[in-house]
Amino acid sequence: ACWQQILRDFASKVPLNRLICGDVGFGKTEMAIRASFVASLNSQPVLVLAPTTILANQLFECFVSRLADFGVFVDVLSSISKNNPQTIKSFISGSVDVLVGTSALLFQQDLLAACRLFVVDEEHRFGVKDKEKILDINPEINFLSMSATPIPRSLQLSLNNIRNLSLLSSPPKNRRPIISNVSYFSLKRR
Repeated sequence: ACWQQILRDFASKVPLNRLICGDVGFGKTEMAIRASFVASLNSQPVLVLAPTTILANQLFECFVSRLADFGVFVDVLSSISKNNPQTIKSFISGSVDVLVGTSALLFQQDLLAACRLFVVDEEHRFGVKDKEKILDINPEINFLSMSATPIPRSLQLSLNNIRNLSLLSSPPKNRRPIISNVSYFSLKRR
């Protein structure tokens, strides 16, 4: 149902503005990959914003593994990635279809202006001003955000029909269970 809602948003005359809520492992990243694929097939550059460098690299690897076979070129922009100026030029020129990065993306106005789909992972980790800045620079941008724990403002916008909301309430069939361990630690030597 969530995927059908996203496709309807893409077909609408109004830019996509959707919040996807779901527990860990329920498929939020899958929805982002599919949306990025559709945007890339329509020659719309995609930016994917992640809150940490580790998550940006994980998303990069996930996007590459899923999209590279279809001719979608994915790159990463973060504080530890090399050739950041070249990566930015490649995205603006159109040779990079999907660019995954950290908050460094928010300070590159050329990237934000060139982008047609902006995906925010863990949207509660970014401030309201950051998200509003994106819409100020590029008001026609398609905006897809994901969160397991959305901020109250995002929920209010969704409940007031200012922003669309999709709930992923059931896990995928092949979902692996989350395993939690509690370990005890003591500074005392035995």
